Amino acid sequence: MSDKPERFGKLEERLSVFKTYKLYVGGKFPRSESGRVYEVTDSKGTWLANAPQASRKDARDAVVAARKAFGAWSGATAYNRGQILYRIAEILEGRRDQFVREVAEAEGLSKSKAAAQVDAAIDRWVWYAGWTDKIAQVVGGGNPVAGPFFNLSTPEPTGVVAVLAPQDSSFLGLISVIAPVIATGNTAVVIAAERCPLPALSLGEVLATSDLPGGVVNVLSGRTAEIAAPLAAHQDVNAIDLAGADDVLAKELEVAAADNLKRVLRPQPVDYFAAPGIERLTAFLETKTVWHPTGSLGASGSSY
Repeated sequence: MSDKPERFGKLEERLSVFKTYKLYVGGKFPRSESGRVYEVTDSKGTWLANAPQASRKDARDAVVAARKAFGAWSGATAYNRGQILYRIAEILEGRRDQFVREVAEAEGLSKSKAAAQVDAAIDRWVWYAGWTDKIAQVVGGGNPVAGPFFNLSTPEPTGVVAVLAPQDSSFLGLISVIAPVIATGNTAVVIAAERCPLPALSLGEVLATSDLPGGVVNVLSGRTAEIAAPLAAHQDVNAIDLAGADDVLAKELEVAAADNLKRVLRPQPVDYFAAPGIERLTAFLETKTVWHPTGSLGASGSSY
């Protein structure tokens, strides 16, 4: 017997349900404010989907969402942030097959190579989840001083970070630049790889169904240079990761970022399968040093 649906005595072919990809901003899935889309194709030029082409207005909206989310996210305990990052890894594991297919199509990889990249990306989430409550112990601590004082240095998140996702690693590279930013309490506005944005847009669906508060990560797709320019010059963006910029664009964005003294992480060759180290964790941390007196103070004789 045929397993195809039968209606009124006739066999009917099932119509495919095509996915509509959207931006991810403030925990919601808006279409681009401009209404524009652009075609995404596989490595052989075959059409895969229409991706939203974000505008400058979308970029500004994403910054507003990231700033709104920053206070609560940076104020959450490091342990809680670690739990949430681990929850994201759990959901990615459950949707592994989907991401293997999307990465294979986006980058022209075999299923086995795409699977290796997805597995490494999930493991990377878990790795950064484990660092959330440890990084302060590595880069902070008590400082020796000549005087009756405690001198303590502690790391704090920089703020809103614009992230240009790598163009040559649509998923593992993407995870490798997002996870350390939010693990340390920052919020992010991410520009997906222009040629292969679909894994990044699908990641937004994972983040929305995890415990990650809306606005902590915002995902935009479109023309990288068009979206990055207003972010680099935006007065409420505190730092920018140029991982996905070529040399010409990186120079232009670095000049624009200098107007309000943004922290800039310059692009550099990276093997995303290699152990990441803590460089990206510390790239968007500021060090706060506190002096506190010790010993007897005044007539009360209080000591600290």
